[in-house]
Amino acid sequence: MSYLWGDSLSGFWSAWIIIISLGTIGLSAWLLFANRRTDKTPDADGNVETTGHAADGIEEYDNALPKWWFQLFVGTVIFSLGYLVLYPGLGNFAGLLGWSQESQWEQEVAQAEERFAPIFEQYQQVPIPELAKDQEAMQVAERIFLNNCAVCHGSNAKGGYGFPNLTDDDWLYGGKPENIVMTLNNGRNGLMPSWQQLGEENIENLTQFVLSLSGEDHDSARAEKGQSTFMSVCAACHGPDGTGNTALGAPNLTDNTWLYQQPGQPIADSIRQTLRNGRNGHMPAQAAYIGEDKVHLVAAYVYSLRYDD
Repeated sequence: MSYLWGDSLSGFWSAWIIIISLGTIGLSAWLLFANRRTDKTPDADGNVETTGHAADGIEEYDNALPKWWFQLFVGTVIFSLGYLVLYPGLGNFAGLLGWSQESQWEQEVAQAEERFAPIFEQYQQVPIPELAKDQEAMQVAERIFLNNCAVCHGSNAKGGYGFPNLTDDDWLYGGKPENIVMTLNNGRNGLMPSWQQLGEENIENLTQFVLSLSGEDHDSARAEKGQSTFMSVCAACHGPDGTGNTALGAPNLTDNTWLYQQPGQPIADSIRQTLRNGRNGHMPAQAAYIGEDKVHLVAAYVYSLRYDD
Protein backbone atom coordinates (compact mmCIF):
# COMPACT_ATOMS: atom_id res chain seq x y z
CA MET A 1 0.00 0.00 0.00
CA SER A 2 1.35 3.38 -0.96
CA TYR A 3 0.41 5.02 2.33
CA LEU A 4 2.83 2.68 4.07
CA TRP A 5 5.66 3.97 1.92
CA GLY A 6 4.94 7.69 2.29
CA ASP A 7 4.62 10.16 -0.59
CA SER A 8 7.99 9.55 -2.25
CA LEU A 9 7.38 6.39 -4.30
CA SER A 10 9.35 6.35 -7.55
CA GLY A 11 7.58 5.60 -10.81
CA PHE A 12 9.04 2.09 -10.88
CA TRP A 13 7.81 1.11 -7.43
CA SER A 14 4.42 2.73 -8.02
CA ALA A 15 4.00 0.68 -11.21
CA TRP A 16 5.27 -2.44 -9.44
CA ILE A 17 2.64 -2.12 -6.70
CA ILE A 18 -0.12 -1.53 -9.27
CA ILE A 19 0.90 -4.60 -11.29
CA ILE A 20 1.17 -6.84 -8.21
CA SER A 21 -2.17 -5.66 -6.75
CA LEU A 22 -4.25 -5.87 -9.94
CA GLY A 23 -2.42 -9.01 -11.10
CA THR A 24 -3.22 -10.83 -7.86
CA ILE A 25 -6.90 -9.87 -8.06
CA GLY A 26 -7.04 -10.81 -11.76
CA LEU A 27 -5.40 -14.20 -11.14
CA SER A 28 -7.79 -14.92 -8.28
CA ALA A 29 -10.78 -14.08 -10.52
CA TRP A 30 -9.42 -16.30 -13.33
CA LEU A 31 -8.94 -19.24 -10.97
CA LEU A 32 -12.45 -18.77 -9.66
CA PHE A 33 -14.14 -18.78 -13.06
CA ALA A 34 -11.79 -21.30 -14.69
CA ASN A 35 -12.66 -23.93 -12.10
CA ARG A 36 -16.38 -23.25 -12.14
CA ARG A 37 -18.41 -26.04 -13.70
CA THR A 38 -22.19 -26.12 -13.88
CA ASP A 39 -22.42 -29.67 -15.29
CA LYS A 40 -21.36 -31.35 -12.06
CA THR A 41 -24.71 -32.94 -11.29
CA PRO A 42 -25.66 -36.58 -10.46
CA ASP A 43 -26.55 -38.80 -13.43
CA ALA A 44 -29.82 -40.69 -13.84
CA ASP A 45 -28.65 -43.34 -11.40
CA GLY A 46 -27.61 -40.77 -8.78
CA ASN A 47 -23.89 -41.26 -9.33
CA VAL A 48 -21.61 -38.27 -8.89
CA GLU A 49 -18.29 -37.78 -10.62
CA THR A 50 -15.30 -38.00 -8.28
CA THR A 51 -11.89 -36.35 -8.36
CA GLY A 52 -10.11 -39.70 -8.22
CA HIS A 53 -8.83 -39.02 -4.71
CA ALA A 54 -9.61 -41.68 -2.12
CA ALA A 55 -8.60 -42.23 1.49
CA ASP A 56 -9.63 -45.21 3.64
CA GLY A 57 -12.22 -46.14 1.02
CA ILE A 58 -13.77 -42.67 1.00
CA GLU A 59 -13.80 -40.95 -2.40
CA GLU A 60 -13.86 -37.19 -2.92
CA TYR A 61 -16.81 -35.92 -4.95
CA ASP A 62 -16.07 -33.44 -7.74
CA ASN A 63 -18.99 -31.16 -6.91
CA ALA A 64 -19.38 -27.61 -8.10
CA LEU A 65 -19.10 -24.79 -5.58
CA PRO A 66 -22.41 -23.90 -3.97
CA LYS A 67 -23.93 -20.94 -5.77
CA TRP A 68 -23.91 -18.71 -2.65
CA TRP A 69 -20.26 -19.52 -2.01
CA PHE A 70 -19.26 -18.74 -5.58
CA GLN A 71 -21.14 -15.44 -5.44
CA LEU A 72 -19.38 -14.58 -2.17
CA PHE A 73 -15.99 -14.99 -3.88
CA VAL A 74 -17.17 -12.82 -6.78
CA GLY A 75 -18.25 -10.21 -4.24
CA THR A 76 -14.78 -10.11 -2.68
CA VAL A 77 -13.23 -9.46 -6.12
CA ILE A 78 -15.68 -6.61 -6.80
CA PHE A 79 -15.09 -5.19 -3.31
CA SER A 80 -11.30 -5.28 -3.81
CA LEU A 81 -11.52 -3.38 -7.10
CA GLY A 82 -13.94 -0.84 -5.62
CA TYR A 83 -11.69 -0.29 -2.60
CA LEU A 84 -8.63 0.31 -4.78
CA VAL A 85 -10.56 2.84 -6.90
CA LEU A 86 -11.87 4.81 -3.92
CA TYR A 87 -8.96 4.59 -1.48
CA PRO A 88 -5.14 4.82 -1.78
CA GLY A 89 -3.50 1.49 -2.41
CA LEU A 90 -2.35 1.46 -6.04
CA GLY A 91 1.09 3.01 -6.01
CA ASN A 92 0.88 6.79 -6.08
CA PHE A 93 -2.82 6.77 -6.95
CA ALA A 94 -4.57 8.59 -4.08
CA GLY A 95 -8.04 7.18 -4.73
CA LEU A 96 -11.13 9.00 -5.99
CA LEU A 97 -12.12 10.00 -2.45
CA GLY A 98 -8.72 11.58 -1.72
CA TRP A 99 -8.71 9.92 1.71
CA SER A 100 -5.51 9.46 3.70
CA GLN A 101 -4.76 8.43 7.25
CA GLU A 102 -2.93 11.75 7.76
CA SER A 103 -5.91 13.83 6.67
CA GLN A 104 -8.27 11.78 8.84
CA TRP A 105 -5.97 12.26 11.84
CA GLU A 106 -5.74 16.00 11.18
CA GLN A 107 -9.52 16.21 10.91
CA GLU A 108 -10.01 14.38 14.21
CA VAL A 109 -7.42 16.61 15.91
CA ALA A 110 -9.15 19.72 14.57
CA GLN A 111 -12.50 18.48 15.86
CA ALA A 112 -10.99 17.75 19.28
CA GLU A 113 -9.33 21.18 19.39
CA GLU A 114 -12.59 22.88 18.51
CA ARG A 115 -14.41 20.96 21.22
CA PHE A 116 -11.87 21.19 24.04
CA ALA A 117 -10.06 24.47 23.32
CA PRO A 118 -12.61 26.54 25.34
CA ILE A 119 -12.12 24.21 28.32
CA PHE A 120 -8.33 24.53 28.25
CA GLU A 121 -8.65 28.29 27.79
CA GLN A 122 -10.85 28.42 30.89
CA TYR A 123 -8.29 26.42 32.88
CA GLN A 124 -5.53 28.73 31.69
CA GLN A 125 -7.16 31.68 33.44
CA VAL A 126 -6.91 29.93 36.83
CA PRO A 127 -3.65 30.37 38.83
CA ILE A 128 -1.66 27.13 39.05
CA PRO A 129 -1.85 26.70 42.87
CA GLU A 130 -5.62 27.07 42.68
CA LEU A 131 -5.98 24.89 39.58
CA ALA A 132 -3.94 22.16 41.28
CA LYS A 133 -6.81 21.73 43.77
CA ASP A 134 -9.45 21.24 41.04
CA GLN A 135 -9.98 17.47 40.95
CA GLU A 136 -11.78 17.46 37.60
CA ALA A 137 -9.02 19.52 35.99
CA MET A 138 -6.36 17.28 37.49
CA GLN A 139 -8.03 14.19 36.02
CA VAL A 140 -7.73 15.76 32.58
CA ALA A 141 -4.13 16.81 33.29
CA GLU A 142 -3.22 13.32 34.52
CA ARG A 143 -4.27 11.79 31.19
CA ILE A 144 -2.11 14.29 29.32
CA PHE A 145 0.79 13.52 31.68
CA LEU A 146 0.43 9.76 31.22
CA ASN A 147 0.38 10.11 27.43
CA ASN A 148 3.37 12.43 27.18
CA CYS A 149 5.48 12.42 30.37
CA ALA A 150 5.10 9.00 31.99
CA VAL A 151 7.49 7.36 29.52
CA CYS A 152 10.38 9.12 31.33
CA HIS A 153 9.02 10.07 34.75
CA GLY A 154 6.91 6.94 35.26
CA SER A 155 3.14 6.59 35.62
CA ASN A 156 3.49 7.46 39.31
CA ALA A 157 5.78 10.43 38.44
CA LYS A 158 8.47 9.12 40.80
CA GLY A 159 11.06 9.10 38.03
CA GLY A 160 13.93 6.67 37.68
CA TYR A 161 17.61 6.51 36.88
CA GLY A 162 18.41 9.89 35.28
CA PHE A 163 14.80 11.08 35.42
CA PRO A 164 13.72 13.34 38.33
CA ASN A 165 11.11 12.38 40.88
CA LEU A 166 8.30 14.93 40.54
CA THR A 167 6.55 14.04 43.78
CA ASP A 168 9.17 15.29 46.24
CA ASP A 169 10.42 18.78 47.07
CA ASP A 170 13.83 18.42 45.40
CA TRP A 171 13.81 20.55 42.24
CA LEU A 172 16.78 21.03 39.94
CA TYR A 173 15.33 24.19 38.43
CA GLY A 174 12.96 25.25 41.19
CA GLY A 175 9.45 24.06 41.99
CA LYS A 176 7.57 27.34 41.73
CA PRO A 177 4.74 27.44 39.15
CA GLU A 178 6.68 29.75 36.84
CA ASN A 179 9.70 27.39 36.96
CA ILE A 180 7.58 24.39 36.00
CA VAL A 181 5.90 26.29 33.16
CA MET A 182 9.30 27.41 31.85
CA THR A 183 10.57 23.83 31.91
CA LEU A 184 7.55 22.56 29.99
CA ASN A 185 7.66 25.39 27.46
CA ASN A 186 11.39 25.49 26.77
CA GLY A 187 12.79 22.18 27.99
CA ARG A 188 16.05 21.84 29.95
CA ASN A 189 19.60 20.86 29.08
CA GLY A 190 21.69 19.84 32.07
CA LEU A 191 25.43 19.47 31.71
CA MET A 192 27.82 18.16 34.32
CA PRO A 193 31.36 18.20 32.83
CA SER A 194 33.79 15.35 33.25
CA TRP A 195 36.56 15.91 35.81
CA GLN A 196 38.64 12.94 34.80
CA GLN A 197 41.59 15.26 34.22
CA LEU A 198 41.83 15.75 38.00
CA GLY A 199 43.19 12.23 38.38
CA GLU A 200 41.87 9.29 40.38
CA GLU A 201 43.34 10.56 43.66
CA ASN A 202 41.42 13.84 43.51
CA ILE A 203 38.28 12.13 42.24
CA GLU A 204 38.31 9.81 45.25
CA ASN A 205 38.87 12.75 47.60
CA LEU A 206 35.99 14.65 45.98
CA THR A 207 33.77 11.57 46.24
CA GLN A 208 34.41 11.32 49.98
CA PHE A 209 33.73 15.04 50.45
CA VAL A 210 30.43 14.85 48.57
CA LEU A 211 29.47 11.87 50.72
CA SER A 212 30.20 13.94 53.81
CA LEU A 213 27.91 16.75 52.61
CA SER A 214 24.87 14.47 52.76
CA GLY A 215 25.85 12.68 55.95
CA GLU A 216 26.80 9.42 54.24
CA ASP A 217 29.58 7.18 55.56
CA HIS A 218 32.88 8.56 54.30
CA ASP A 219 36.63 8.70 54.80
CA SER A 220 37.17 11.86 56.86
CA ALA A 221 40.83 12.29 55.91
CA ARG A 222 40.08 12.07 52.20
CA ALA A 223 37.02 14.31 52.57
CA GLU A 224 39.16 17.00 54.17
CA LYS A 225 41.53 16.86 51.19
CA GLY A 226 38.62 16.90 48.75
CA GLN A 227 37.10 20.05 50.23
CA SER A 228 39.70 22.37 48.68
CA THR A 229 39.23 20.73 45.28
CA PHE A 230 35.47 21.09 45.64
CA MET A 231 35.83 24.82 46.31
CA SER A 232 38.04 25.19 43.25
CA VAL A 233 36.04 23.26 40.64
CA CYS A 234 32.55 22.48 42.00
CA ALA A 235 31.44 25.41 44.16
CA ALA A 236 30.82 27.66 41.15
CA CYS A 237 27.76 25.56 40.24
CA HIS A 238 26.82 23.68 43.41
CA GLY A 239 27.61 26.54 45.80
CA PRO A 240 30.26 26.64 48.56
CA ASP A 241 27.91 24.76 50.88
CA GLY A 242 26.86 22.25 48.19
CA THR A 243 23.18 23.19 48.27
CA GLY A 244 23.03 23.63 44.51
CA ASN A 245 21.78 26.36 42.19
CA THR A 246 18.33 26.20 40.58
CA ALA A 247 19.30 28.85 38.04
CA LEU A 248 21.82 26.39 36.58
CA GLY A 249 20.04 23.16 37.40
CA ALA A 250 22.94 22.17 39.68
CA PRO A 251 21.58 19.65 42.21
CA ASN A 252 21.68 19.98 45.96
CA LEU A 253 24.43 17.65 47.25
CA THR A 254 23.51 17.95 50.91
CA ASP A 255 20.35 15.83 50.83
CA ASN A 256 19.85 12.14 50.07
CA THR A 257 18.24 12.61 46.66
CA TRP A 258 20.44 11.17 43.91
CA LEU A 259 19.36 11.40 40.28
CA TYR A 260 21.87 8.86 38.97
CA GLN A 261 21.90 6.13 41.60
CA GLN A 262 21.35 2.67 40.23
CA PRO A 263 19.16 0.42 42.42
CA GLY A 264 21.39 -1.58 44.75
CA GLN A 265 24.48 0.39 43.80
CA PRO A 266 26.44 2.23 46.52
CA ILE A 267 26.04 5.97 46.06
CA ALA A 268 29.84 6.36 46.16
CA ASP A 269 30.10 4.41 42.88
CA SER A 270 27.58 6.72 41.24
CA ILE A 271 29.44 9.83 42.43
CA ARG A 272 32.74 8.49 41.09
CA GLN A 273 31.13 7.71 37.73
CA THR A 274 29.65 11.20 37.54
CA LEU A 275 32.99 12.84 38.32
CA ARG A 276 34.88 10.70 35.80
CA ASN A 277 32.41 10.85 32.89
CA GLY A 278 30.12 13.80 33.56
CA ARG A 279 26.38 13.82 32.93
CA ASN A 280 24.28 15.20 30.10
CA GLY A 281 20.56 15.42 30.79
CA HIS A 282 17.94 16.58 28.29
CA MET A 283 14.31 17.48 28.97
CA PRO A 284 12.57 18.23 25.63
CA ALA A 285 10.25 21.21 25.32
CA GLN A 286 6.71 19.92 25.66
CA ALA A 287 4.78 22.90 24.28
CA ALA A 288 5.43 21.67 20.75
CA TYR A 289 3.94 18.26 21.59
CA ILE A 290 0.99 18.98 23.86
CA GLY A 291 0.28 22.58 22.86
CA GLU A 292 0.79 25.74 24.85
CA ASP A 293 -2.83 25.67 26.02
CA LYS A 294 -2.17 22.40 27.86
CA VAL A 295 1.17 23.39 29.41
CA HIS A 296 -0.57 25.42 32.12
CA LEU A 297 -2.77 22.45 33.01
CA VAL A 298 0.12 19.95 33.14
CA ALA A 299 2.19 22.40 35.19
CA ALA A 300 -0.64 22.50 37.72
CA TYR A 301 -0.69 18.69 37.81
CA VAL A 302 3.07 18.49 38.41
CA TYR A 303 2.74 21.18 41.07
CA SER A 304 0.01 19.14 42.78
CA LEU A 305 2.08 15.93 42.95
CA ARG A 306 4.16 16.96 45.95
CA TYR A 307 0.96 17.32 48.00
CA ASP A 308 -0.60 14.07 46.82
CA ASP A 309 -0.72 11.59 49.67
